[in-house]
Amino acid sequence: MANQPSFVEVQKSLSGMDYPARRDDLVRHAETHGADDSVLDKLRSIPDREYDGPSGVSKEVSNVS
Repeated sequence: MANQPSFVEVQKSLSGMDYPARRDDLVRHAETHGADDSVLDKLRSIPDREYDGPSGVSKEVSNVS
């Protein structure tokens, strides 16, 4: 299993993201910006809803174990 991505890694992969955005939009953006598998797995595991900004995404990522 991949290591847990850091807050910085998740934020870096979402740099330039336009919000609000849904989970699938976040995953697609991270993929096109070279995010590693651990970041993509974390993003895929957060609830599918609309996120208003990076802090909301980070909160959900940290809540998903």
